Amino acid sequence: MAEEIKKERRKRSLSLIQPTSIPTLGNYLGAMKGWPSFQEEFDTIYGVADLHSITVRQDPKMLKQQTIQMYAQLMAVGLDPDKSILFIQSHVPQHSQLAWLLNCYTQFGELNRMTQFKDKSQQHADNINAGLFTYPCLMAADILLYQADIVPVGEDQKQHLEITRDIAERFNGVYGNVFTVPEPYIVKSGARVMSLADPTKKMSKSDPNPRATVFLTDAPNVIMKKFKSAVTDSEMSVRYAQGKDGINNLMTIYSAVTGKSFDAIESEFAGRGYGDFKTAVGEAVVAELEPVQKKYNELMQDKAYLEEKWTQGAEIAQRLSQRTVDKAMKKIGFLLK
Repeated sequence: MAEEIKKERRKRSLSLIQPTSIPTLGNYLGAMKGWPSFQEEFDTIYGVADLHSITVRQDPKMLKQQTIQMYAQLMAVGLDPDKSILFIQSHVPQHSQLAWLLNCYTQFGELNRMTQFKDKSQQHADNINAGLFTYPCLMAADILLYQADIVPVGEDQKQHLEITRDIAERFNGVYGNVFTVPEPYIVKSGARVMSLADPTKKMSKSDPNPRATVFLTDAPNVIMKKFKSAVTDSEMSVRYAQGKDGINNLMTIYSAVTGKSFDAIESEFAGRGYGDFKTAVGEAVVAELEPVQKKYNELMQDKAYLEEKWTQGAEIAQRLSQRTVDKAMKKIGFLLK
């Protein structure tokens, strides 16, 4: 009899995104575009991090609407709720439960060193709340609940993963092997997209300049207008070089959506002006986002389907995460019912 071969478990990946605004082109090219391919390589978990969003005051109606929109956006970019666990964070109370436990295994000094706490405290000086200070513990709970092996991160998120690893190792050191210590996964193909109005700054959801940021729901004519007004330089030469931040940014975007190398882009636009190049970049972005926008609009017209899928995602996430909560609580000494 042939010996049965056990299938090796795939590594588990986790990514959450806040519903504080419609995602930008930077969010899409930097991370979200690559997420669907993860479904083929990893056991994937994706969530709308609505609990994280309330460290800053939110309008209740807007938060509810943006949570629905973000869930639809995740599906529109290609995440399949039948291949991934796709859920809304607040639908899984285990996140808050484990976050409290981890609060008690995280040092004040560690949280005080978090650069994002310092930045947000300056931005929201009238609302420096305890949640803003301890949210790394919630972020750690998000990851450790699901025993995630890898977490796709950008440069600005490395510190959060480092504190998650520190918390997990500290807890494991006291109680044994409770949590998987996650590894960072740097997505090589992700493009770093800068502001169209100030290419020395990263493209941001919160930029007050309406011309600076392209949102995934922007109409084609709006996208074209933003690219045609993008900041460049006076040289009129499409080439990637130091001091040409605006053109470098446009080349990065064009390369990310067309797959063309910088050399190929330079050859394509040799002897042509910036007007032609800006138009070509805008048209390429419009074409890239067209199927995403079509799917998103279809999903937003079918709220019953969205609710069915986020309910399904929450049920699966709760079953999986409860195992971790029970294990951690039992190790600490809580009496489980």
